[in-house]
Amino acid sequence: MSLIHETDFGTPRSKSENMVTLTIDGQSVTVPEGTSIMRAAMEAGTQIPKLCATDMVDAFGSCRLCLVEIEGRAGTPASCTTPAMPGLVVHTQTDRLKKLRKGVMELYISDHPLDCLTCAANGDCELQDMAGAVGLRDVRYGYEGENHVFAKRNGEANAAWMPKDESNPYFTYDPSKCIVCSRCVRACEEVQGTFALTISGRGFDSRVSPGMSESFLGSECVSCGACVQACPTATLTEKSVIEIGQPEHSAVTTCAYCGVGCSFKAEMRGEEIVRMMPYKDGKANRGHSCVKGRFAYGYATHKERILKPMIRESINDPWREVSWDEAFGFAAAKFKGIQQKYGRDSVGGITSSRCTNEETYLVQKLIRAGFGNNNVDTCARVCHSPTGYGLATTFGTSAGTQDFDSVEDSDVMVVIGANPAAAHPVFASRMKKRLRQGAKLIVIDPRRTEMVESPHMNALHLPLLPGTNVAVLTALAHVIVTEGLVNEAFVRERCDWDEFQDWAEFVSLPKHSPEATAIMTGVNPKDLREAARIYATGGNGAIYYGLGVTEHSQGSTTVIAIANLAMATGNIGRPGVGVNPLRGQNNVQGSCDMGSFPHELPGYRHISGDAVRELFEGAWKVKLNAEPGLRIPNMFDAAIEGTFMGLYVQGEDILQSDPNTSHVVQALSSMECVIVHDLFLNETANYAHVFLPGSTFLEKDGTFTNAERRIQRVRKVMTPRNGMADWEVTIALAKAMGFEMKYNHPSEIMDEIAALTPTFTGVSYAKLDELGSVQWPCNEKAPEGTPVMHMDGFVRGKGKFVLTEYIATDERTGPRFPLLLTTGRILSQYNVGAQTRRTENVVWHSEDRLEMHPHDAEQRGVRDGDWVRLASRAGETTLRALITDRVAPGVVYTTFHHPDTQANVITTEFSDWATNCPEYKVTAVQISPSNGPSDWQKSYDEQARHSRRIAPVVEAAE
Repeated sequence: MSLIHETDFGTPRSKSENMVTLTIDGQSVTVPEGTSIMRAAMEAGTQIPKLCATDMVDAFGSCRLCLVEIEGRAGTPASCTTPAMPGLVVHTQTDRLKKLRKGVMELYISDHPLDCLTCAANGDCELQDMAGAVGLRDVRYGYEGENHVFAKRNGEANAAWMPKDESNPYFTYDPSKCIVCSRCVRACEEVQGTFALTISGRGFDSRVSPGMSESFLGSECVSCGACVQACPTATLTEKSVIEIGQPEHSAVTTCAYCGVGCSFKAEMRGEEIVRMMPYKDGKANRGHSCVKGRFAYGYATHKERILKPMIRESINDPWREVSWDEAFGFAAAKFKGIQQKYGRDSVGGITSSRCTNEETYLVQKLIRAGFGNNNVDTCARVCHSPTGYGLATTFGTSAGTQDFDSVEDSDVMVVIGANPAAAHPVFASRMKKRLRQGAKLIVIDPRRTEMVESPHMNALHLPLLPGTNVAVLTALAHVIVTEGLVNEAFVRERCDWDEFQDWAEFVSLPKHSPEATAIMTGVNPKDLREAARIYATGGNGAIYYGLGVTEHSQGSTTVIAIANLAMATGNIGRPGVGVNPLRGQNNVQGSCDMGSFPHELPGYRHISGDAVRELFEGAWKVKLNAEPGLRIPNMFDAAIEGTFMGLYVQGEDILQSDPNTSHVVQALSSMECVIVHDLFLNETANYAHVFLPGSTFLEKDGTFTNAERRIQRVRKVMTPRNGMADWEVTIALAKAMGFEMKYNHPSEIMDEIAALTPTFTGVSYAKLDELGSVQWPCNEKAPEGTPVMHMDGFVRGKGKFVLTEYIATDERTGPRFPLLLTTGRILSQYNVGAQTRRTENVVWHSEDRLEMHPHDAEQRGVRDGDWVRLASRAGETTLRALITDRVAPGVVYTTFHHPDTQANVITTEFSDWATNCPEYKVTAVQISPSNGPSDWQKSYDEQARHSRRIAPVVEAAE
């Protein structure tokens, strides 16, 4: 396996459809209008020397190395900033150009340390490469190896004048090697959109500076890695490269964090990762990354990772390490015994949104065909199940409508119940780039999120009260209908007209006006009316939403209300528009696609359908149960009742992630056998009897499906440290249960999925390797996938308008619990933190904090950093306060990344009426000063420590 080298064309690709032809070094070249001469030459096979140019950012023209001569023009223009024009005759190599380039390189080298042999960038340094490219052999200026940063003053070295910045845990900044090309600054601005870097000083004092001469860690830098990636020297270098050396081979794989699905080159030495480099041809991320995917992969080799199977009879016993065969035999005997004692339906399983499509498919197949029931569910139950219900009802398919590239054509973006800058940062950067170009942004969120505060854009923020999404969206519809802003032609052609008229009459009622709903939503009617007009008349309007929409008692209703708005304004079925759920985990979409819900087989087909069921029965050679199984909440209730006694959990920490932790503890404690299949002894494992060590995304082959329905390859780059990939573990467990599944490679599992699932018919590893990725549906009608859905008509036929009556949640504030708690995520951490907490990302977020408005804090005598007691009707916990006006008075906010906080002790069991998705986002609470952990936290911590004991291995006597 060799190192994958990507061509850097120097300047971005032009999207013009008009072509121009010019001559470069005697060769005729035809390129899109707007293409730079540098890129045109590269596409013709001629590399013009460059330093400040890279195709990730716009042309800058500062290094003066890419000079060319053009016949009929005076001077030597920079090829990166000069567009190709018809008839130009360009020369890239002449005696004049050679002399000029050597002179430029001499100046660069005269002020650069010549420690190439010991430099971390040796072998991967563009300055080194360009010195060779221009034939530089001698430097006439200065003293060899000296540099203005480490200048001799009064005969003594003054190396402390500008020291290295080692503050960031992942990369180092060495100002002595900076050539002031500004590539890092431009990457931070144009690609990431954070504007954390600048060039400070003048002349020899010029240098890159994070913020106002702050350290990288202390600045606004979000450690996305764009600056490191853009740096042509060793000025910004990954610490892993300094420690390990340059990589010698690589493979393209897919990030296992959020639902953006970034493509990376895993660059290796042997089986050790040197770095994860964002892959430019990755269609989801286009060569960009965030701090998690770029740097937070260290959990794969963390010392706390469990690598051997373990079993125990009771959760009060210490764990005992055993062989794989003994673990499978123990687990199978337990499950068979439970089914003999309590019946076939007394066991079930939960699939993972972190595992591959193939692995998820196998788990649901094991449960349906091996266990003989449909008691299978997935973490999408507690995040995006309302998306499936709402979009299937209105459009006919359970997924987002667009690809991520679509945002480049958007004129208006509505972001509701989501904070892409924190939870989907790479896509947020693409959004912000389009917003800086003039698109308009409407944010509907109880908090003033990072999207509202992003530089160089004006967002209209509608700070609604938690739980009032439906009222706000119906009020937006009221304005659109009553002010005649409906796209009637679209509705008549594409939707059911009678249903639309009923809906229009409903939303036009006076009770749905912005003025009438303001008392419950807290949204300024004037701002709401302005938002409705902008969305309906501002051009291409796209709606992006997240868990702040779905995790409510009216989650499904809110998704339907969003779909109603898109249909009423005609914002569906073309680039730049659509309804786009931002999936939280890397394979939430895929886990749903693969049939992880108790009522649906792969491809969202109901289990009760005879024809569909017979198709799977024929392939699996077993009779399937036609009755839907238990959802996760039903499993918990049945466990407490004593009828559901065995659970196989793959890659999900349900104890930390599901609501009302005390209830989950009671359910797990009631079961006779809990099998946890994971990387670490997570919180759920405290109540487990079998632990099957899992494998990371770096240790297996498979596919993930991201938020835009994009199916991408996951490629094994190292041997599984536990000895088995997750798909192999599930197969072995199934065999022990008496149900044999025979596959030699995950590609064979995908072939079976494709044979049984209409939307995946054209998907194969060969096609994914050829095209890079495809978006389902991928079949005979769309052999290369479907970037934009519903272009010629809705999947269900006519778009369906549904009435969305606002019904207030049963979770109400009152004298005992006067505040509303809502929850969310932070950039540096991921989900329950099992992975990111075991990396250096804890530098940015070492604990969950409770955000409180200064008014609420003052009333309760709470200061910033104080410990507070957070109590609800369900339970209580303690954490430290963060006083901020990002939340409104009466609203508090926290994250759920740290198990010692156990934020879900607070959340209740109220859930979405259609899907049982928990209402995480609305919990009535009270805040009071505290001296430390609650009694529940103390007892939980004690139980966790006791449960995680591992018995010492007793060596057999010789």
